[in-house]
Amino acid sequence: MNKDAVNGARSLYYGLFSKFFIFTSREDRYEGIKEALDVLIKNPLDENSCEALKEVREFIELNGTQGLSLEFDKIFHDFDSETLRDTASFYSDGIESGKKRVEVKNFLAKTKIRRDEKNYKDNEDSIGFLMIFMHELIELMMKGEKQYETVQHCLFTEIINEFFDEFIVELYEHENANTYKSVAIVLNAFLEFERLYFDVQKPAPKEKPVRKKEDCEFISDKEAKRRAENKMKKESDTSTDCSIEEVSTGTEEEGDL
Repeated sequence: MNKDAVNGARSLYYGLFSKFFIFTSREDRYEGIKEALDVLIKNPLDENSCEALKEVREFIELNGTQGLSLEFDKIFHDFDSETLRDTASFYSDGIESGKKRVEVKNFLAKTKIRRDEKNYKDNEDSIGFLMIFMHELIELMMKGEKQYETVQHCLFTEIINEFFDEFIVELYEHENANTYKSVAIVLNAFLEFERLYFDVQKPAPKEKPVRKKEDCEFISDKEAKRRAENKMKKESDTSTDCSIEEVSTGTEEEGDL
């Protein structure tokens, strides 16, 4: 495989996935998502993922990006249903902030990429942050900074590859997943491509850790208010009558993500 030739497409995929999985209060959260979908539909990984990409595009055309935001909230932040956990630590250790978060922070420390804590509240080992981290590493590599090849290889083989299969299944089967079922199909196809790129195997099934739902999940006052307002709106639907995320599908210069 000519790795240099496919890095542009890899960066685009990671940038697209980051838009689906990072929560941020930035108004340009979904900027560029339609353009990215159009490019990838014309150059799909396989037939199934092509159809899934088309389904996502059709959903956005009918419901707008607000529809995506609402579904994201139902899957990851809904008080009234089983929320889907999205951190490597949860799938590895059964807790939200465990060894895998420390490992990702150590990888991050070896780069000039930093998390913008004002706009991005996700843990460093969350799906969304891992996606934008990989996106930025590839962008730097394409600029000639080849020292990041080792970091991206380790990030994929030691973190992403270890738990993404389980996350994808749980996302696809989640009771509130609609268009996110299509996202899961595309993510699964891309995961297989990345295994070819890094020449690694799918990990053998392992015993699931005892998972703990932490009583003290840290969220900002603004996020707590947003979740409460969403719940109030849902409850008032019986008599009367929702937030969003960003990542450039291009690259950012040295500084915060």
